[in-house]
Amino acid sequence: MKTEYNSLDETCTGDIDPDEFREMVTEHAYCKAEKRGFEPGHEMDDWLEAEREIRNQCRYWSLG
Repeated sequence: MKTEYNSLDETCTGDIDPDEFREMVTEHAYCKAEKRGFEPGHEMDDWLEAEREIRNQCRYWSLG
């Protein structure tokens, strides 16, 4: 069974370094938390949503 976690390194292979991808996700998740006023209890949701959104951007970039 594949999860969000083990897909991270497969996400942008070739075009974006995995460390750069994680940094992008970190910044995006932070912005999501900031918009909510850093209300606790949503950290994992913020991370997974940010990861999914950045992954979709990577796919879009690879098409261009």
